[in-house]
Amino acid sequence: MSGEQGSGVRAFLVVAHTGRDELEPTLEAIARRCAGADVELRLVDSDNREQHARARVDVDRLRSLGATVTRLEPSDSAAVGCEVVIALGGDGTFLRAAELAYPASAPVIGINLGHIGFLAEAEAGAIDEVMASLIDGRYTIEPRMTLDVTVVGVDGATLERSWALNEVVVQNDEHRGVLELITEVDGRPVSAFGADGVLVSTPTGSTAYAFSAGGPVMWPDLEAILVVPSNAHALFARPMVTSPHSRVAVEVESLHAAIAVCDGRRVFPLPPGARVEAVRSERSVNWVRVDAEPFADRLVTKFSLPVTGWRGRRGSTGPDRNGRDGTPGKDS
Repeated sequence: MSGEQGSGVRAFLVVAHTGRDELEPTLEAIARRCAGADVELRLVDSDNREQHARARVDVDRLRSLGATVTRLEPSDSAAVGCEVVIALGGDGTFLRAAELAYPASAPVIGINLGHIGFLAEAEAGAIDEVMASLIDGRYTIEPRMTLDVTVVGVDGATLERSWALNEVVVQNDEHRGVLELITEVDGRPVSAFGADGVLVSTPTGSTAYAFSAGGPVMWPDLEAILVVPSNAHALFARPMVTSPHSRVAVEVESLHAAIAVCDGRRVFPLPPGARVEAVRSERSVNWVRVDAEPFADRLVTKFSLPVTGWRGRRGSTGPDRNGRDGTPGKDS
């Protein structure tokens, strides 16, 4: 569906990574656009997980451009009432923005100020075009599957509940020895092995940690759950793709300290004998799209994949990845 503008005061929330060189001019471009459209700008420029605070944004400078700017601390209510959450940074900043947007069901868009920025919709150089689309409501919303995550104690009691957009990882907390783990799907054991950990991932997360651990790339509109062992000592410890309706569990059998980590941000201790259960959540992260770039093109661009020599299907119609029409006789 297209972006819809609510009644009353319009507001965008910006989540900024203050360590990026391109941040200041990008924020100024956003402030100018918001000022011209009478859109309130809310800003989160700190992370409550940071041990050492970075320099914060000069809010007075943004206000001097005519924008109404309010600085907020990160909280579950930060995105309430906001039309869009804009992440300025890399993939880590996008996950931080998604963490704030999720409780409010606000849509999120990433503007890449980092290196790869696979989750980003656009680069910093396109910020004027992106802001024009957001202000005019010329965008679509793509729901991305998430996981509900539950930590269960050895006595069956629920210890923690959380969620994940990319993945939940069960891993060794002491970085010595291996964890003895058992994977389970739909209440049945599948494999037991020693490993550094196990990742339970969404299709969105398949290009992140799960990809580095040897898992397959999954198209984001696919609904499935990916299970990827990390450095397993076993003959059968290959990645598995399960139904989106499956309940995947990982049991911790060893005495080593273990933790469950959701999206690299939310960390929960796992006592011996604990299990981590993951199921598809009924709530999605709403992903803002301002262009129609195919996922395959994003893979090629972000990972610099070699496609030299590709000719495409002869006699096909419609544009190729360079925007050329594939109809015979159209191109020389």
